Amino acid sequence: MEITAKLVKDLREVTGAGMMDCKKALAATDGDMDKAIDFLREKGLAGAQKKAGRIAAEGMVETKICECGKKGVLVEVNSETDFVAKNQKFRDYVAEVAEQALDAESEDIDAFLAAKWEKEPELTVAEKLSSMISVIGENMHIRRFSIVKEENGFVESYIHAGGKIGVLLDVETDVVNDEIKEMAKNVCMQVAALKPIYTCNCEVSADYIEKEKEILKAQIMNDPKEAAKPEKVIEGMIAGRINKELKEIVLLDQTYVKAEDGKQSVKAYVESVAKAQGAKITVKKFVRYETGEGLEHRNEDFAAEVAAQMGK
Repeated sequence: MEITAKLVKDLREVTGAGMMDCKKALAATDGDMDKAIDFLREKGLAGAQKKAGRIAAEGMVETKICECGKKGVLVEVNSETDFVAKNQKFRDYVAEVAEQALDAESEDIDAFLAAKWEKEPELTVAEKLSSMISVIGENMHIRRFSIVKEENGFVESYIHAGGKIGVLLDVETDVVNDEIKEMAKNVCMQVAALKPIYTCNCEVSADYIEKEKEILKAQIMNDPKEAAKPEKVIEGMIAGRINKELKEIVLLDQTYVKAEDGKQSVKAYVESVAKAQGAKITVKKFVRYETGEGLEHRNEDFAAEVAAQMGK
C-alpha cells in the first residue's frame, strides 16, 4: 500500500509521534493505521512528540569508567523537573546512556543518537530516548557527553549532589595505587567545588591575557586616584590582578581546598603525593558538567502549571 503524506499526517495527529517514526511505522505495517499505532506504542514512540517543545533543563550527569580505568565518559541527560531527575527509573536510564556512551565510536552527539541502542538493537539511541519520554511522561534530552582516555595512567571521576555536578580527571602517572587514586578523587572534588576553567597556565591564551589587561587598565584609568600613579606602578597593579585571577580559574594554581595551612596550591598538593609515592604525576585535563548550565529553566512551579491547565 502507498504510504501517502496524508496517512503519515493522520497517524502523527493520533499518536503525537515524529513524522519519520510515523512513516516507518506505516511502512512496517503495510499502511494499516491500527497496526501502526500499536507499532509506535510498542516502541514507546507514541506521545513523545507532544512533549518535545517543553523545557528540559533539570536532570542529572553521570560518569562511567571502564574496568581497566583508562577510559571514562561523562554524560548529561535533561528532564523537565527535578522530581523526575530523582526518579529511579530515570536514573537507571541515565546510567545506561553512560554505559552506551563509554563504548561509542563517535563523540558527536548526532552520530551517537543515530547509533543502535546496545540493549535493544532494534532501536536507535534516539528511539530509546523517545520510548523513555513516553514511559516517564516528561520531555528529555541527551544533551552532551565527553570521553577521556589515558593510556599512561588512569581516569578518575566524581559525582556531586546526586548528579548535579560531574567531573572526569585525566591523570598521567607511572604508579597507580590507593594513595594516588585518593589524590585524584580529591582533585576531582576541587574541580566540582571551585569550578576552574583551565588545568594549567599553558592553556590560557595570550589573547585572553591581553583582553583582561585592557579591561583592568580601563578600570584603573576610570579611577582618578589610580590613574595618577606612574605607568610602571599601574603595570605592576595589572600584573598582580592578572595573577590573582589566574589563581582562581586555573586548577593547578588554585589553593587546595583541603590544605591544612590554607595556602598550598593544587599543584603543590599533587607534587607532594608524587614525592611520597615515588611517582611521576601529571594532571593533564579535566571535564566538568553542571546539570542545566546555560539552559533556559522553567519559571513556573508545578502548582502554577496545574492551575494553568485547569484554566484552559
